Amino acid sequence: MQSDMKPPKDQVGSTSETNQSMIAELKSLAEFFYIKDVPSYGNNFFFTIGVYLLELFGILAITGIVMLIFGPYWWNLTTVGTFFRSLHLWAAEAFVTLIFVHLFVQFATSSFKKKKLVWMIGSVMLFLVFLEFAFGIGVQGGFVAQWNAKAGADLWNGMGLGYWVNPLNMTAVLGWHVAIVPILLVLLMFVHYMLVKQKGLSKPYRSDIPYSMVPANHNAMYKRMAYVFIIVLLFAIFLRSPYIAPLSIQQIANTTPDVTATTFIQEFNYSSATATYFDTIDPYTFSTRSAFVTVPYQSYIELSGSKNYEAELLNYSPAEQNAMLSQAASYFNSNGSITAGMHSVNPAIALFSQLTYMAQTGTYQSVLQDEVQDPLNETYVIRFITDSGALYTYAAQYGLRTHQWGMLKAGSLWWQIGSYWTAPYNWMEIVTSGISWWNDIENGTIALVAFAVLVFLPFIPGVRQIPDKLKLYKIFWNKYTIPEMKKSKPKAKK
Repeated sequence: MQSDMKPPKDQVGSTSETNQSMIAELKSLAEFFYIKDVPSYGNNFFFTIGVYLLELFGILAITGIVMLIFGPYWWNLTTVGTFFRSLHLWAAEAFVTLIFVHLFVQFATSSFKKKKLVWMIGSVMLFLVFLEFAFGIGVQGGFVAQWNAKAGADLWNGMGLGYWVNPLNMTAVLGWHVAIVPILLVLLMFVHYMLVKQKGLSKPYRSDIPYSMVPANHNAMYKRMAYVFIIVLLFAIFLRSPYIAPLSIQQIANTTPDVTATTFIQEFNYSSATATYFDTIDPYTFSTRSAFVTVPYQSYIELSGSKNYEAELLNYSPAEQNAMLSQAASYFNSNGSITAGMHSVNPAIALFSQLTYMAQTGTYQSVLQDEVQDPLNETYVIRFITDSGALYTYAAQYGLRTHQWGMLKAGSLWWQIGSYWTAPYNWMEIVTSGISWWNDIENGTIALVAFAVLVFLPFIPGVRQIPDKLKLYKIFWNKYTIPEMKKSKPKAKK
């Protein structure tokens, strides 16, 4: 017979007191970060955006960790994984959008005049958020990731940062996205928030804006946090994050062997887009002949025991080589047979036919990956796909933007928005595309100057007065946000 064993009353009381003590300590810790008193407009949505940004950052961190645990197959091809990816995407879109709104509120009310350091830290955070979002699309996988990686690589090369930031290298991108940038953001967010907490919300700098100090309405903020989460959740449920399978060199070689063969010719004679790229910044300084022809072909020779047609081609004089290459280009442009071409008396036709056959079997792309000794570094693969023109052709099939519009889209449908904030930069690329001497490096320089102006705005005479001269403060300081500005009702006549 078992007897009921109950803890002594004093032990139960002790456990209960311990739990209450822990709750009280956690509550006290949370209240330490509370901003207790705010100006009378401070409980308005536009002046509490920082709280919702913290909430969204938490959603991004949690969903990102879960996705990282289960991997690309799970988040791209399973129902639950797709939902988490969708939640992550829309939280990111909301995060960036609210940052823009938050930045505009601070700009319109000229808060940067008294809180220069807060503004500068916030501007740097905005840049890091752009970086985090772009890399997030890159590590997702699929064709959109390839598309954005190519556009991003041109952007970073144009700014002279291609050596340190290469979106075509997914290993580096993954490190930036899940470690380096988030750590920097967390540190800056903490400093940013503590400075705001120390100095309080920005108060009107104009004497004609009345206000009073009131207690912060945390309950209202909690309700809005719930609304923000529900909105993101609904978007994730009904507007799923898009996924388009990645484009492979094997796919291109089997569907358009003539294009593949002529691309090999362009890589060999250094006339491809990669070989002639103006901004010669890593990772585009490699020899296209060596990377795309010589090394893979050597692997083909070792596996097949074929005659070395590249060595034979190089034994001819430059003039004879050019004639053979021209004949080969005409052969492939006329839909010449790849199988017959592998045994052509023209070594150029034989060489590029064998490489095309190698690409059709799928071994060519594997060799390219082995060259960089990293299965996630897609620099060579994406550059070859780009040189073939297939990247843009494939994008057009899914309604994606042209290459000038960079990273504006996250998918093929109209609502699948991507990095919409790159529109001004991409517009600049289109406008300057007709200028022969104007390239990515000039556009990148303008982008860096614009960012520097944003960061140092509080110190630039004239520019710092723009929001006040335009009276932008009236958008957020008015009778609808400040109780003291409401006109008193006229007394009824007797």
